[in-house]
Formats: sequence, C-alpha cells, structure tokens
Amino acid sequence: MNFAPKMAMKNGLPLILLLLAILSFSCGGDEGGGPVIPPIEDEDDMGPEGSTIPYFVISSGGANIPDEPKIPGSMKIFLEQQEIFSNPIGIELRGATSRRLFPKKSYGIETWDESGADFQTTILDFPIEEDWILQGPYSDKTLLRNVIVYDLSNKIGRYAVKTDFAELSLNGEYQGIYVFSEKIKRDQARVDILQLEPNQTDNSVISGGYILKIDKTSGDTDNSDWPGDALYTENLGFRSDYDPNGDQLDYEPYQGKRGEETYFLYEYPDPDRINAEQKNYIQQYMADFEDALVNEDFNGPRAYEDYIDVGSFVDFFILNEISANPDAYRLSTYMHKDRNGKLKMGPVWDFNLALGNDGRSAVQGWIYRYNENNPSDLWLVHFWWDVLLRDPQFRSAVRQRWNELKSGVLSTASINASIDGWVAELQSNGALDRNYTKWPVIGLPLPFNSVIGQSYEEEILYLKNWIDARRDWMDSEIQFW
Repeated sequence: MNFAPKMAMKNGLPLILLLLAILSFSCGGDEGGGPVIPPIEDEDDMGPEGSTIPYFVISSGGANIPDEPKIPGSMKIFLEQQEIFSNPIGIELRGATSRRLFPKKSYGIETWDESGADFQTTILDFPIEEDWILQGPYSDKTLLRNVIVYDLSNKIGRYAVKTDFAELSLNGEYQGIYVFSEKIKRDQARVDILQLEPNQTDNSVISGGYILKIDKTSGDTDNSDWPGDALYTENLGFRSDYDPNGDQLDYEPYQGKRGEETYFLYEYPDPDRINAEQKNYIQQYMADFEDALVNEDFNGPRAYEDYIDVGSFVDFFILNEISANPDAYRLSTYMHKDRNGKLKMGPVWDFNLALGNDGRSAVQGWIYRYNENNPSDLWLVHFWWDVLLRDPQFRSAVRQRWNELKSGVLSTASINASIDGWVAELQSNGALDRNYTKWPVIGLPLPFNSVIGQSYEEEILYLKNWIDARRDWMDSEIQFW
C-alpha cells in the first residue's frame, strides 16, 4: 500500500509543506487527524541496476531527524529496482555513543497507517511487527560484527533479532550499507513471553512477562552528571541492592554514584505502562535472586537456580565471551521472564565493539572480569558473573555446552563460511564500493579501532584470524574447568 502522494521533487519539499508537516505532527495532523506524510523526493531513485540487496528510500521531507520523538516520513523498498514495499513511517535517531561520534547515523523506524497510528506489517520476510531498526555500521569496517553474533545466537537456539543487509537513500542522498533488523520486542516471533497489561494486578498474573535491561538511559541529557546519558530515575527502573562487587549498598538510590550501582531498566512493560504491583513483583523477584546468589556456598542444591534458567545464562556467557564484547554484562544487556517462569538472559545485543574491534576486545582474558582492568568505568559488570563463575557446577555447565558447540556452530569453518557468504553478497552487488565511496574510512583510525586494515580484505582477514585465536584461547581455558 502507498499512502504517500506521488510527487517528484528533486530539490526537496518546499518550505511551506515542511512547516505544515512539522505542525501537523505536533498539533494533531491534517483534517483527517493524522500527520502530513512527506513524499519521496526522487521518484526515480530505485537503487542500482542488478543489485539483489534491498534498497530503502526514506523521506523526512528534509526535516532533521531527532533522537526522539519520531517524526513523519515515508519509506519505499526496492529489490532489483522493483518496488516491493511502500508505507508511512515514524523515524528517529538511534544509538548513544555512536550517534554522537559518527556521521553515519542509525535509525529507529515505526510503520504507521495514514492517521499516524502504529501499523503492524511484514517487511521483506520478517515476522509482522511495527518497530524496526536500520543500524549503520561505521567504526566496524567489516560491517558484519552484529550480524555474526546474532546469527550465532539464533543457530544455537537462543532468539536474537533477525537481520538483512540493505542500502539506504535518505532525503535523496545515498547513505551506504545498513543492517536492517527487528527491534527487541515482546512478541510470539520475538521475545516469546506473555503479554502483561496495565490493569493486571492479580498475583496469579503478574509473574510475567517482563523484559529488563542493564544499559545507559536515554532522553534529555542537559542536566545529567553522567555525560551523554540521562539520569536513572524511579520511573525508568530500579537499583540492585548490591554493588558490582556483591556488597550491599547502604544509601538511597539515584544519588549520582553510578560506578557503585547497577540499575535494571523497564523495557517491557515500558515505564509508562507498568503498574505499581508489577513493579513490586519484579523488584522483589530480582532481590530474592540476588540474595540467594550472594549467600550461595556451592554445597548441595543451588538456591539461585530457583530463580534463573541456567542454560540461558551459559549461552549468554559463551556468546559474549567468544566475541570478547567489552559492553557485555554491563551495557546493552537484556533479560526476560515469562509468567510462572524463571529469569532468562538475552536476547544478546550490540557487538560493534566486539570481535577485536575495540582495544578492550582482546584475544586473551575474560570479559566478565572487566572490572579488574577498568575499575573506574561508570558502568561495571554486576557481581552475578563473578559468583556464577566461582561455582564448579556452573563452570561444568559452560564446559559441557562449549564442547557441544565448538565443533559445530562455533567452529572456525562454520563461522568463516558465514562470513564468506555475507562478503560475497556485498561484493557481488557492488555495495561495498558504494558504501566506501560514501564513507571512505578504510585505512583511517576511528574511535574504538584497535587495528587499522588498509583494505576491506585486510579487515576481514583480521576478523577471521581474531575469531580463530579467541576460540583457541577459550578452549584452552575451559578444558581446565
């Protein structure tokens, strides 16, 4: 379907229409009550001839795209220059550090109907939803790091967002290669937990489902004491009773001592929909789990296993460690709990700095021991992982799972075959040349780059060699557990 008017405007939307679009979004829309959807600027922009990579064409009517809220836009998708999708969207910027540092931006997209309401649909062959992401790899010059780990997670049976490569044209200007993906959402085809409504307060219902995350906050940063991030507040989430070392905190939360605190943010239900009874339930559940973990002596039955799905913790550990993800456990860390179920780790998220891209992502050394080398970081690894990895039973579970996976999904041959397939797709369609003509960063030192390849081929070779060496180091360590 195509709700956008068929208007070809090579030089952008006239100023008066742009003002009307902005006013309609903020003041109630057009006479039909919806936003004015800007047309695609260049109706002839259908992507390069012969390319089998999806080509996204998005218009915001020339308006600057903010961090939030989403503004009206229109989106078309072409495959081999044939239109396969057209719909109004809301669009906003995504990312915290990357948004501030890099010119290639990432975007959150919400499919809308013509009134501006959320509109669930399928895009490409993805399951039906309304929230989507266009992530623009920049400092990751392979363009592959997120795709690799999400793919590995799905292959070992742990849901991670579905991805596909795409190319993007925004307001008539080519933007390069993007990773189109799902957003982490509660959904039967995504994080499969039961729905929890704001009016549900009965104890028989409020045990799930929940999605929590450990992460930076987002929003207005003007008055933040933590650069680049909004303050943690009671509305956004709740603080652990323990510091990253497992010592009990004895002061009130939200006092600006971020390096000594870990917060669990409400992801689902979101902060505007979760009610007091639901907050009390999940806060108490997490407190009980942490109390059990702190007091565990590893003799007899493990009390902490009453609260967590151990297998999900094992897989989360393996995926973040094989990638040596410096953000693991302390940022971009999701967990979820279904009704009458235990807490599960995941889905995994955000690997742009992993797989050797950042200097902290080294071949040797456990990422869960991040605090030993970075004790002054504002975001530290919570005590869970240090306690769990002291438990011989948990270590045995990791060893057993690792030995199961290392000769299959996590083998060098399997991972390299996947990398070769993605590289061939990008090369054969000419997308790599177009991306690096737009963003000539090969050979340039960028923030977080630990190695600077002088060609795309060097970047890929480094990535493969790093993964192989990391696998060997992990195997040599785990066999002694």
